[in-house]
Amino acid sequence: MIFTDVSDGGWPAGGRGGDGQGMQATRTTARDIRRRNRSALLSALFFHAPLSRMELGVLTGLSSGTVSTLTAELLDAGLVEEAGQTGSDGGRPRTMLRVNPGYGTVAGVDVGETGALVEIFDLAMEKVAGVRRPLPSRPSPDLVADQIVAGVREVLDAGGGDASSVLGVGIGVSGTVGPEPDMLVHAPAIGWSSVDLVGLLRARGLETPLFLDNGAKTFGQAELLFGAGRGARHAVIALVGSGIGVALVADGVLYRGASRAAGEWGHMTVALDGRPCRCGSRGCLEAYAGAEAVLARYAEQGGILPGGVDEADGLALLLAAADGTPEHDLLVETARLIGLGLANLINLLNPERVVLGGWAGIALAGRLMPRIVAAMREYSLPHIRDEVTIEMCRLGPDAVAFGAATLPVTALLTHGDPRLLRVSDRTA
Repeated sequence: MIFTDVSDGGWPAGGRGGDGQGMQATRTTARDIRRRNRSALLSALFFHAPLSRMELGVLTGLSSGTVSTLTAELLDAGLVEEAGQTGSDGGRPRTMLRVNPGYGTVAGVDVGETGALVEIFDLAMEKVAGVRRPLPSRPSPDLVADQIVAGVREVLDAGGGDASSVLGVGIGVSGTVGPEPDMLVHAPAIGWSSVDLVGLLRARGLETPLFLDNGAKTFGQAELLFGAGRGARHAVIALVGSGIGVALVADGVLYRGASRAAGEWGHMTVALDGRPCRCGSRGCLEAYAGAEAVLARYAEQGGILPGGVDEADGLALLLAAADGTPEHDLLVETARLIGLGLANLINLLNPERVVLGGWAGIALAGRLMPRIVAAMREYSLPHIRDEVTIEMCRLGPDAVAFGAATLPVTALLTHGDPRLLRVSDRTA
């Protein structure tokens, strides 16, 4: 495998700024070439370590002299470390190298339906500490900013670190995140319009480089790099929670669209003039198959749940009581609508793999996966569906936060130098 410049989409998830579009031709300088070489080398070590210098040359296509020079610089900086030795065929043992897990940390935040999950990881993506801060179902931007800042401070205290060790904080949010430099959040379902979340966090003293993206995309990036999507060039990675979203992978790159808003699968219309959706439209998939909508539909049918249960517990109770009851029909319809939605994506995008996840997706598939798959096959074109595999996510309910934490790692691998993460006092 020959590594290419990750900022141009060569890294598996397309990098932090990738939009799935072409790049204008620019003059390549010696500095650009050096950055690309460092990026290729760091990417190889991050995903395939431990590696010898010889193996690095084979993987990256770099000359032995370039590999030696760059690894010496990275070893001196502490970003790369030696990881033992391995024997060679009759020659001297080869020193193995890897990215130093203790060089710094990255934080990931999942601003979810009921709380903000904040986790911190070392550079081997091993979790150091995590905390969940409560949120109401329609949180104000100020409250979300307060809970993120409090959560970051709490996980740093729990992990024994300080702010200076954090290379960046990635945040997965509901709705869409606009392009840099403003990165405004638009989330009609929770009442947010053009919210400057970065500015709110900066005003609260969070000076660490910040990376924002839609939560379904951070989930998709996690599964693409480390989970059920790994190795796929064309994939649909679907998240079903209180709301519904999807990460679209085209030629190994997360597709973001012209204004970074691609993937609003939950607002695909599945019923003309159907149920009102919290986005303001009608008949959206989310208005039928999102967990909040499923529980609302159950209540409309006269169903009663114990007081005080949250969405996760409510859905679990429905699933437990489903056999031979009215709840069964409701859940079967929900499963078929999810399958229909996936079939529409298959017909439109021709993926090789579908990954289904999200806390509600995991719960529903645990009981209704055969019905989801049957509907997906029923409504997709035969010559396309036969080439598609469907898998459950592998990283569990924390995948949004985990994927958010990979955003600063993406930037580190792209730039090849952690000092370049701090290019702005507003964002990374």
